[in-house]
Amino acid sequence: MNNSKIAITTDSNSGIAPEEWKSQGVFVLPMPFLIGGEPYLENVNLTQDGFYKLLATKASVSTSQPSIGDLSEFWTEILKDYDAIVHLPMSSGLSQSCATAQNLAKDFNGKVFVANNRRISVTLKESVADAIKLRESGKSAQEIQEYLEKTGSDSTIYIAVDTMTYLKRGGRVTATAAMIGGILKIKPVLQIRGDKLDKYALARSMQKAKETMKAAIKKDLETEFAEYVQKGEMCISVAHTQNAAEAEIFCKELQQAFPNIPLRYCDPLSLSVSCHIGPGALAVTCSRVL
Repeated sequence: MNNSKIAITTDSNSGIAPEEWKSQGVFVLPMPFLIGGEPYLENVNLTQDGFYKLLATKASVSTSQPSIGDLSEFWTEILKDYDAIVHLPMSSGLSQSCATAQNLAKDFNGKVFVANNRRISVTLKESVADAIKLRESGKSAQEIQEYLEKTGSDSTIYIAVDTMTYLKRGGRVTATAAMIGGILKIKPVLQIRGDKLDKYALARSMQKAKETMKAAIKKDLETEFAEYVQKGEMCISVAHTQNAAEAEIFCKELQQAFPNIPLRYCDPLSLSVSCHIGPGALAVTCSRVL
């Protein structure tokens, strides 16, 4: 029996690679995709590079949720070595997978605790890191779940989209708006706060979009998250879609702009978000963490 006795499970929308934190009792369920009619599993037979190559072919891309059978088998296997599971799926507002997991957990006799954490990508990764710390401090699975649900909304993501092509493809903007946006080189800035992906602003260049995102993060840190900044509980991360070099530059700019806030990760955005926005995007997140 593992000493910790509590396993932490999440899905690949956290950006955590399958083996990355396995030694710490973290297990990652791959998210399924249907691309050009063919089924794929993130990090199993679908890499980041492979995904963008397929996206460029204009193949139809749709995200799905893990089947109930796959999730049940996933948890059953883990419970052979652990007493309980805390499961952190992607935000309930962006997928039905949270509701599915909550319903399935009822069949596991109080051994599986699903946290509706309302986060995705690096903000969800932060929550998994918090779950590890809480477990190490001796918290029960239920206490970990309750904390993660209580603090789930204390995070925000701003994403500067390089091209409107994929927003148009997914029906999020009209063909006319995408065409005009392309001509004017407009970069939409989107916001993920809790349960929704919304339009936040429009910028005339990626540099302007970065300034918009920096200003938005500054406002968040100085207003609703000010209390957590005072306690040293906020951190910043960067995410990107096939744009690693620019993401590294953006990290340096953010470290200069926010010298007192730790910058934790510079990761690819999860593919479930990437399929709606395409390559070349940059994102900044701020999250409350332990």
